[in-house]
Amino acid sequence: MKMQHLSRRAFLSSVAFAALAITQPRIVHAQDTPLREGVLNVHMNAEQRVLNPAIRASVDVYLVGSKIVEPLVDLDDKGQPVGVLATAWKTSADGKTITFNLRENVKWHDGKPFTSADVQYTAMELWKKYLNYGSTLQKSLQAVDTPDPLTAVFQYSEPMPLDLLLRALPDLGYIAPKHIYDGTNILENPANIEPIGTGPFKFVKYERGQYIIAERNPDYWRKGFPYLDRIVWKFIPDKTAAAMALETGSVDLSAYTSLTLSDINRLREHKDFIVSTKGNEGNAVQNTVEFNFRRKELSDIRVRRAIIHAINTDFFIENLLYGFGKRGQGPIPQSSDFFVAGAPDLKYDVALANKLLDEAGYPRTNGQRFKLRLLPAPWGEDVSSFATFIQQSLTEVGIQVEIVPRDAAGFLSDVYRDWNFDLATGRHQYRSDPAVSTTVWYRSGATKGAPWTNQWGWQDAEIDRVIDKAAIELDPQARKRLYAEFVKLANTEVPVWMATDREFITVTNKKLRNDRNTPRWPSSSWYDLWVQK
Repeated sequence: MKMQHLSRRAFLSSVAFAALAITQPRIVHAQDTPLREGVLNVHMNAEQRVLNPAIRASVDVYLVGSKIVEPLVDLDDKGQPVGVLATAWKTSADGKTITFNLRENVKWHDGKPFTSADVQYTAMELWKKYLNYGSTLQKSLQAVDTPDPLTAVFQYSEPMPLDLLLRALPDLGYIAPKHIYDGTNILENPANIEPIGTGPFKFVKYERGQYIIAERNPDYWRKGFPYLDRIVWKFIPDKTAAAMALETGSVDLSAYTSLTLSDINRLREHKDFIVSTKGNEGNAVQNTVEFNFRRKELSDIRVRRAIIHAINTDFFIENLLYGFGKRGQGPIPQSSDFFVAGAPDLKYDVALANKLLDEAGYPRTNGQRFKLRLLPAPWGEDVSSFATFIQQSLTEVGIQVEIVPRDAAGFLSDVYRDWNFDLATGRHQYRSDPAVSTTVWYRSGATKGAPWTNQWGWQDAEIDRVIDKAAIELDPQARKRLYAEFVKLANTEVPVWMATDREFITVTNKKLRNDRNTPRWPSSSWYDLWVQK
């Protein structure tokens, strides 16, 4: 295996990490009696412009907002839908009417009662108009009827599979208070950054550059909860400083792989911490490579396949990701119920890559075939490392790659609005069902500028047909068969390459209790979390 072009850093990581003790089971303390007191300090790696998850779907938003604002439905410890603000649901035979029964005696943090009017307003005015992924999910939602204060009836113009909606609502089903938003400029409402919810904790303060504070909601509908007095999210953008804060006890928790991978590797052996992907099963992530089809070379499937074959993803995962993850097998991650085995093999094969490039009509001239500009998303260490690895790998097949760094705003505008890229690399987060956040990467017709959608200049009528049919198919088994067809089509054309399958890593102090007990635990409410003295 010829890999001399790799940086020395690739060989400094411990191969022992590949044994993946990172997935060690959570320690259970059945003998402990919960303490109804205490302060939890949480590492936050970046400032936020929005904290209300009813208007912005993002893990960083969930890390704070989900403790304050609640969804209709969440996932239980087995990954099954469980009611939060909703207590029951049913669907009509044609799938066009879905009725939610709502929880009684729930109050907003300002004392006003929670009712079906809040659900109606949020669904029609926030989810449908502004919530990323929510607007796609709810595109056929025509109305939400409110026959009484505790019933919300969703009316769709096309069938909405109940299993799809219930899988989506933990991320895309947070409810905002109508009386706070109605008649205001929704996008500029102060409640976006100072949220008012029904959750176990009440927003107190956001001190820019320093911290966010939320305190126990004394009127929480779950009697006797929460256990914690207060949560403090501390902004520590420097990842090395964040690891030091954990070790000195300044913070108790760091979620969503917010530390350096080397520190994560080191803290696995620390007596005071648990380092694990447990509790993130509902948050699968994939490293992406996006191809701009407006570039003649990249519109040729032989070139796209050659690029993939030229990149030793297994080596990248084992060494630069410290063994965390697997080589991707297509648009649906291997941890999903919808995963389809038998994807076309896109394994590392430099000889095949060179052969495909020759066949495509791009011979070497002085050792070089053509040049490409690569924009890496500024989302984290794995993305920047992968960009460098791609650059180094493609030199072996005669493709020169220029890495063009951008900040978050610049990346989003260059790739998704201005189409000013050849290759881009970032992340896809899988949200329990392919229709929620995956198929939008492949279906044509996305609004120009919409992040994390098909802006590649690629269109395939057959894949559009399959995507649309699966989104309204009511039979769960028939939906799985349609997504198997979708995967086959996507892996044949590869307009986007999902290169890795991974889960986020959480680092917690061992004094935490009831942690990691749901598949999206960092994004859950933490109503039952407590800290042992």
